[in-house]
Formats: sequence, structure tokens, C-alpha cells
Amino acid sequence: MVGLILTCITGVIVETRFKVLQRAYDNVIMDNRNHYMACKDLPNRIEVERVLEQHGDALQQIQEVAPGFVGIEIDSMTCEGKADLLIWYGTHEQRMAIEKIIAGDTFFGIPYRLQNR
Repeated sequence: MVGLILTCITGVIVETRFKVLQRAYDNVIMDNRNHYMACKDLPNRIEVERVLEQHGDALQQIQEVAPGFVGIEIDSMTCEGKADLLIWYGTHEQRMAIEKIIAGDTFFGIPYRLQNR
């Protein structure tokens, strides 16, 4: 019984820290990607806007994956004064193309989320 309790406690700690189940659900079931960052760790909106201005060519490439079905938004509503990118798309193939363009865990240093709509 003690082993089961310790296993459950360990599982809760691991999930809270690393979001293993949430990541699997988001990725496999929902076909989404999230950065799971706390608001305090996000850049401010001005920084996000500056990076987007500097990398308009990459934004254009992402939107050209499927015009009208792929979009990019600055999300500053979730965390006051802070922001990240929300990139939405319609199919898994579009997601793969977007990830190939970004080719990293951030969009030029800006955390991003991918959302299948």
C-alpha cells in the first residue's frame, strides 16, 4: 500500500513538473504544441512585436503554408504585459510544415504555441 501511495505521489510530482501526460494529450490527441511557460517567464509584448517585425519573411512563409487556414497572433491577453505567439492551422501536415519553417523551440527567441483549429 505504501508503494502505491509513493508511486501516486511521484506521478503527481512528475506531471506537475514536466507535464508528461498533458504534453502527450496535446500532441497526440489534439495535435497541438504548447510551451507550458509561466507568465513571469514570457517576454513582454513590445519584444514580441519587435521580433515579428524583424522576421516578417518567416511569418510570410508560415502563412503561405495554407493561406486562410494558417494564422499567427500575438497572445497578450493571457498574461498581463507579457506575450507569446499563437500559430493556428487546420491539418497535421500544415503543422509539420510550420515546425519545419520555425526549426526550433522558439520563434527567434519568442515562445510559441501551435493550435489545430
